[in-house]
Amino acid sequence: MNKLYSLFVFIILFSLTSCVDYLDKTPDDELTIDMVFDDKTRTEEWLAGIYSSIPSPYWDYARYAGYDALADDLSPSEGWVTYNWNVINMMKGNWSPQTEWQMYYWSELTKRMRSASIFMENVKPLPAQNVTKDDVELMKNEVRFLIAYYYTLLIETYGPYPFEPGVIYDEKDINDLRITQAPVDEIANWVDKELSDVAKILPAYYTDNSKFGRATSVMCNAVRARLLLFLASDLVNGNPDYKGHVNKNGEELFNSTYDENKWRRAADACRKLIQLARSNGYQLYKEYNADGTIDPFMSYQNVMFKKWTDGNKEILFARPICNDLFEFDKHCSPRGSGGNGGLGVTQSLVDAFFMKNGYPIDDPNSGYVEKGFSTSSDVRTDTKWIEGSPTGLVGEITTANTYNMYCNREARFYISVLYNGAWYRPGNRKTQFMMSQMDGGPGYDAPQGGYLNRKKVHPDHISLTGVDPYRPGILYRLGEAYLDYIECALECADRGITNEYFNEALGYWDDLRERAGLPGIKECYPNATTVELIELYKQERRVELNNEGSRFRDLRRWKEAEDALNKDFEGMNYNGTKYEDDDTKATSFFKRTVYMPRMFKKQFYFFPVPSWEMDKNPNLVQNPYWK
Repeated sequence: MNKLYSLFVFIILFSLTSCVDYLDKTPDDELTIDMVFDDKTRTEEWLAGIYSSIPSPYWDYARYAGYDALADDLSPSEGWVTYNWNVINMMKGNWSPQTEWQMYYWSELTKRMRSASIFMENVKPLPAQNVTKDDVELMKNEVRFLIAYYYTLLIETYGPYPFEPGVIYDEKDINDLRITQAPVDEIANWVDKELSDVAKILPAYYTDNSKFGRATSVMCNAVRARLLLFLASDLVNGNPDYKGHVNKNGEELFNSTYDENKWRRAADACRKLIQLARSNGYQLYKEYNADGTIDPFMSYQNVMFKKWTDGNKEILFARPICNDLFEFDKHCSPRGSGGNGGLGVTQSLVDAFFMKNGYPIDDPNSGYVEKGFSTSSDVRTDTKWIEGSPTGLVGEITTANTYNMYCNREARFYISVLYNGAWYRPGNRKTQFMMSQMDGGPGYDAPQGGYLNRKKVHPDHISLTGVDPYRPGILYRLGEAYLDYIECALECADRGITNEYFNEALGYWDDLRERAGLPGIKECYPNATTVELIELYKQERRVELNNEGSRFRDLRRWKEAEDALNKDFEGMNYNGTKYEDDDTKATSFFKRTVYMPRMFKKQFYFFPVPSWEMDKNPNLVQNPYWK
C-alpha cells in the first residue's frame, strides 16, 4: 500500500479524529505526516483523536446512541423529537436503514481505526522532546486497545462488519475498501486475542493521575469480559433466527450452533478481570457511617461522582472528560428550577427496585403497599443522606404524605428516581409534576410518565446558575464485573456446564446487596432454584446498573427485547391535576397510565447497515430482517 499520504488524505483522516485547530492551514502551509510525528504535541493530539470516539455515558447514552432510552429505563419527553431527538422515533419502531443514527459508528469508528493504524506506522521516539522508546511502546499498545474496543462496539451494534485490521488505504485503493462483512466469531476471536495480548503489557493503573482514562490491562480485561458475555448469550450463541445469513462470499455470518464452552470462556474472563482488579487495589466504592456500617445511600450515589483520586477504586474504565454533563443534568432537572425536566424514567423501572427488606415488590414478604399516602416521615439511621429532607434532617428519606408506592424502598431507588412530591434540595422545595404545576405539563419539558431521572445527576447541579460539578464518565465499574460473573456462574449451573463458579459468584452478589443496604440473596431466598435466581439476578442487574447503558444490550443479548419493549409504557397520570390516587378519576395523578406506545421488531436486535454505506459498497449485505 502507498505509505506516502498527501495533505488531502491526512486532513480528511485526522480532522475526523480530533478537529484540532492547527489543521486549519492555508495551501502554502501544508502539514505532512512527518511534521506531525516529528512533534510531541501533535503526536499526542493525534492519539487523543483516536480516543475521542469513546462514548460519553451521559448525553450519548441518553440521546445520540440512545442505549438507555432504547431500553425500558430512561424515557425522554416524546415532544423532543421536534428537536432532533431521533432516538424517540427509534423507540417507537420508526427506523430503517435510511435512519440517521447519531453515533454514526459504521463510518466513524472505521475512521478512528484507520487513524490508529497510521499512528502505529509513524509514531517514533523523539529524544529531544522527551518522547522515549518506552513512551512509544505504551502509546502503541494504547492504540491496539482502542482498535479492539471499537470492534467490540461494532459487534454489539451491527454484528458482522468488514474486517481487515491494520490495513491502510489511500485514495488510489478505493476498490480495495469495498470488502464484505466478516463472521461475528472471526472478529470476536481476533479482538479477544488482541485484548489478552495487550493486557500483558499495559499497566493495571497509572500512578500519574494525569493519565487517568488511558488504556490499562484492567480496561482490556473489562472489555474482553463484556464481549465474551455477549457472545455466550442467546442472541449470538446458537440463535436459529440467523441461520443462512451469509456474506457475498457465501460465509455464514452468525454461528447458529450453540456452544456451551462460550459460557465457560466468559466466566473465566470475568473471574480473571475481578482477580486482576482486586489484586491491584480496585474495590467496590463504599462510604461508612460513624459506627463503621456501610452507608448505602452515599455509597451508591457517589460511586458515580467520586474521582479515582478521591478513592473511587470501583472505576475500571472511564472517559475522563465528558463535555455533556450540564445538558444531561439540566434535562433531568425540574422545569420549575430552570431545567428542561423531561428526561424521565419508566414505571417499569420504578417497579423493579426492591423494598428496603430486600424483597421485590411482588413478593408477599416485601410489605409493599401501592395505594394511599404515608402518615409520617421515614427516617433511617444507616445514612448521612439529606437529599430527601426539607429540614436537612440526616437520614430523612421520605416525608409524610408521600405516595405509598415510593415508601420503604431500597436506597438505590431514591438515588435513581425523582418522583412527584419528593424533596428537591437544589430548588429548596418539593417537586410538582401535576398538570399546570411548575414542573408539569403542558409542554415538552415535563416528565410524561410522572418521574424524572435522578441517576448520575449531580446533587449539587443547579440549572439556573450553571453549577455542574465534575465527575468521570464511567463506562465499566467493578459492580458490573461482579454482575457479569454472577450471570456466567448461574448460566453455567443452569445449563449443566459446571458449578465451579457458583458459590464464589453468589459471594459477589452478596457484596453488591450489602453495599445497597440489603440482606444477601440466599438470606431472602434460601430455597431458590437456579432458574429463580436467574430471574432475581436480572432484576438486580437492572436496578444496580440502571441508566448506565447496560439495559438495551442486556435485553437484546437475552432475546427478551421483543417482550420488554414491544408494548405500551406506563407511568403516573401526566394530565392529573389532583394529588390523589383514585383510579376512577381523570384528575388523579397517582394512577398507572399509559403514556407512550413502544415497538420492537425482530430486526432491531442488530442495527441496520446504513443505506448510504450499502450504496457505496456493493459487497455489503444487509443485516437480517431489514429491508
